[in-house]
Amino acid sequence: MDNRGERTGPRYRLDHGQETPYQTITVHKLTPAVGAEIGGVDISQPIGNHQMTEIHRALAENQAIFFRDQNLSIEQHLAFGHKFGEIQVHPFAPHSAGHPEVMKVHADQDSSFVAGDETWHSDMSFESEPPMGSILQIKICPPQGGDTLFASMYAAYDALSARMKTYLDGLTAVHDGAQVQRELYGTTKASYPRAEHPVVRTHPVTGRKALYVNRSFTRRINGISIAESDGILSFLFTHMENPTFQCRFRWRPNSVAFWDNRCVQHRALWDYWPGTRSGFRVTVRGEKPV
Repeated sequence: MDNRGERTGPRYRLDHGQETPYQTITVHKLTPAVGAEIGGVDISQPIGNHQMTEIHRALAENQAIFFRDQNLSIEQHLAFGHKFGEIQVHPFAPHSAGHPEVMKVHADQDSSFVAGDETWHSDMSFESEPPMGSILQIKICPPQGGDTLFASMYAAYDALSARMKTYLDGLTAVHDGAQVQRELYGTTKASYPRAEHPVVRTHPVTGRKALYVNRSFTRRINGISIAESDGILSFLFTHMENPTFQCRFRWRPNSVAFWDNRCVQHRALWDYWPGTRSGFRVTVRGEKPV
């Protein structure tokens, strides 16, 4: 904790040429860009300080981390989330009975939509302080399909030309959740969360730069014409969806995915109808992007 009572977590300046071996967990990278499976830990149980430090480090280094065979209760799921910060409540999504801070993720043969399937996105980027991370456990998996794709916005930024990086430096964009929330959850409100964030944000833990615009919620870039904004956003959205920047996670029952929304976008695939995919998500509050 810092002197304001805010959870900041360990800070890392990563040098991939001099990595220290992990001592209390195993880390198996899924791709060079993003994603790793973590072994040697039961996150339903109390976790020692050294092991927590290594989990923090694994998230910082890999941006999205995955745990297998974790049979979490709602309370244990929340307890694990609280180790990383305050829990953030989704303003519209369905939640677990008695636990508004636990989002219910469920699709079956009667569903008209699947959460996360709409387009590539960073969770709740329309908030003034968007989530630091999302922790999703899937309890029930379909016979086939239902994978989730994750894309590194570090890698997307790094792959831009120097001239494009210079152009984007200092630009901000409007993020608005109204359209998606109406379409997905049928809400009709006088106003919806809306925020302005840097097009390129600096990660508060690693110090690395990442693209921070997404198809679901980013509406326009400020300070330029609508036509120019549309053109730049269209380019960035297509660019960041390059498979080179991605990993694909195949769910099994009681798998857990923990992704850093500050540098990762994701998309769930609804390719399993009429199968059932069901679980719960806990979202950790973040900070104002800079």
